[in-house]
Amino acid sequence: MKRRLYTWLLFIIFMLQSTLALSQITKVRGVIKDSETGEPIPFVNVTFQNSSIGTITNTSGEYFLESRQSYDSILVSFVGYKPQAKPVNALSYQIINFNLEPNIYEIDEVVVLPSENPAHPILRNIIANKEKHNPRKYDSYTYNLYNKIEIDINNVNDQLKNNRLLKDFQFIFDYIDTSAITGKPYLPVFITESFSEYYYQKEPKIEREIIKATKISGVENESLSQFTGKMYQKINIYENFQRVFEPGFVSPIADFGLYYYKYYLIDSAFINNQWCYHISFVPKRKQERTFHGDFWVNDTTFAIKKIQMRMANDVNINFINDFVAEYEYEQINDSIWFMKNEKLFFDFNLTDRTLGFFGKKTTHYKNIHINTELPKRVQKINDNVIVEENAIINDEDFWIKNRPINLTPKEIKIYEMVDSIKHVPIYKTYEKIVMMFGMYHYEIGLFELGPYYKTFSFNEIEGNRIRLSGRTSNNFSTNLMINAHVAYGEKDNRFKYGGGFIYLFDKNPRLAVGSQYKYDIQQLGQSPNALTEDNFFTSILRRNPNDKLTMVKDFNVFIEKEWFQGFSNMLTFNYKSIEPTNDIPFQKTTLSDTLMFNAVTTSEINLNVRFAKNEKYLRGEFERINLGTNDPVLNLNFTAGIKNLLGSDYEYYKVNVNLAHKVPINPLGYFKYIIDAGQVFGTVPYPLLKLHEGNETYAFDRYAFNMMNYYEFASDRYLSIYAEHHFQGFFLNKIPLIRKLKWREVISGKALIGELSTRHEKMMNFPEGLYQVNDPYLEAGVGIENILKIFRIDALWRLSYLDHENIEKFGLRATIQIIF
Repeated sequence: MKRRLYTWLLFIIFMLQSTLALSQITKVRGVIKDSETGEPIPFVNVTFQNSSIGTITNTSGEYFLESRQSYDSILVSFVGYKPQAKPVNALSYQIINFNLEPNIYEIDEVVVLPSENPAHPILRNIIANKEKHNPRKYDSYTYNLYNKIEIDINNVNDQLKNNRLLKDFQFIFDYIDTSAITGKPYLPVFITESFSEYYYQKEPKIEREIIKATKISGVENESLSQFTGKMYQKINIYENFQRVFEPGFVSPIADFGLYYYKYYLIDSAFINNQWCYHISFVPKRKQERTFHGDFWVNDTTFAIKKIQMRMANDVNINFINDFVAEYEYEQINDSIWFMKNEKLFFDFNLTDRTLGFFGKKTTHYKNIHINTELPKRVQKINDNVIVEENAIINDEDFWIKNRPINLTPKEIKIYEMVDSIKHVPIYKTYEKIVMMFGMYHYEIGLFELGPYYKTFSFNEIEGNRIRLSGRTSNNFSTNLMINAHVAYGEKDNRFKYGGGFIYLFDKNPRLAVGSQYKYDIQQLGQSPNALTEDNFFTSILRRNPNDKLTMVKDFNVFIEKEWFQGFSNMLTFNYKSIEPTNDIPFQKTTLSDTLMFNAVTTSEINLNVRFAKNEKYLRGEFERINLGTNDPVLNLNFTAGIKNLLGSDYEYYKVNVNLAHKVPINPLGYFKYIIDAGQVFGTVPYPLLKLHEGNETYAFDRYAFNMMNYYEFASDRYLSIYAEHHFQGFFLNKIPLIRKLKWREVISGKALIGELSTRHEKMMNFPEGLYQVNDPYLEAGVGIENILKIFRIDALWRLSYLDHENIEKFGLRATIQIIF
């Protein structure tokens, strides 16, 4: 699965541009200007002659048109100018510019009095009738749909074509084409099609899609097939805000649209025997998450008939250079308006000139039924998306018979091309290199070496540390993965080692068992999100000497069961023996003596209950990429320490509750919070208490207290709250010059309060500098993210317990993050 997922990534790294080939689609783009002034003319009507296929120019006078039909000319017209027509070469790409000649009339004096923009009353009627046409108002609806997704490499050039690394791939350059939307040359490398049934019910809410048939170039994986349908690409123009990878884009027909857009009534005409108004819209301000484009709206129902909207040129969003959405609606049963066709276009690039890729999606809807009861079998389905057994159909006769629109010859050959690429010998070498950077491992036959960033590190305990580690590859098994590592520290002269396995009985829903043993250093009181102890970057980003590490023998065995999408359990048995160090001693002082402990040994059973409604994953053979959820994520953990089992010295019980959620607050960005609470029952030595997560590196850690040291606070009952708000440039976008940097503002705060009973200290002395948090521990921060698109830097203040030794009251922390 990993190999297949990285197929198209290979081409993003290595591809090129060449002479343009025929496209089997008529594509035209250009600019229309005033012949006398040379100024671009906005809102000019542009159509293929003798057709209903048309568009208007944007505020820069630019236009683009595409059609699978053959036309011989293009016509442009605008009030005050003489119309013009120019010939078109059918079924090819071309640039056709116009210089319109003004139409001069002599008229009597006209007195123009101020009046309301004629587009505004129409917009108010659209807003007043939005709920009538919003599909979410219906109790239920179902439909069948055909979905086609294509991925193309863009900005390819001759320099890359002549690269000797690509000499074995020259055959692919016969497929190069040019985009009418951007004018960029592109190379198609991936195409997928699917037929599915979609079901929606308002109360109780049910949203299901059943993939009935799918075909993916070069891939036969049902996990990837789930993303070929409707569920993962949804835009509803009747909602005030749209999500284009990130939330917060203002719909052109939002209730408060007049605050964000300027509207122009530019035409009116019959469309399918229905009189419609033609309205254009442009953003009022720069860098806000808005669109420009036009729509046709029915004059009686004020339902949108069709709309084209394009992302504003200077939107503060990363990696998406362009986005165009086109929707067409039809009236059902002479009353209800519903979507008929949908086309989406994305242009992903670091910059306009760097290698990137296009994403294109075309969807056709049919057999639409409103307010009908959902079938019982659908109501019983737990997952949002189901890929039917044997849904992968590669028989071309099936697709020829069922496609609502035929593929072009070039689209058909994409399937053949991707399969051919996989058989080029050098392809497998390139694939391994891409996997090494993406998965941190390098494949050698049945094994994978890595992760490479753990090969060398250094700390106060071990000095320079060398580690060799690896695991079995998918060539060994797609159900069983075995891993092992060995490490050596030149300062402590000790070998460390470990190994384990995971076995998957089922991948969807997930059922897995596994075990892991390690004898190695470990940092207690570290967040699960922190850089690991033997990570090279942990070594170089330390702000304090790394002398609080302990040697741990750790053995666990687990079983993981996913009952249905978003609900899972994990049952774990864990044996752990923690050794003391000079800096982290284990001792008990009595009136007559000091008792030293060789280790803290415990055996425990933990049950995790995880609930994350509608959480989505992209599944590989063993690993899963979490695509998140819009709902809260709840984790419950119940732990029981078992005395006298495998030498365990302690009986105790722990309960932990963790709640996390990301909440859009448009247009002010989004808000994240994490609430964590727990309690320890019984009497335990301090390593088994809740050692609150500190951070002694300069790397920002969302799940730790970044101004807290390790072993600074412990509790047996605690509550912590973390909150941060991302404004997504809401303020900085309005400051001249600063807004060109496209920085974004972040504010954050953390609070912790807890209790610590003195009974635990009777079992083992607390180390010097370990405190309880009877009074709240507080941190606050202000940050800038999206620096050079990937960096985030936070200025953090510690607001309490300022009298502790060896602390920072103020500090800077940085992290790398990939965000849109």
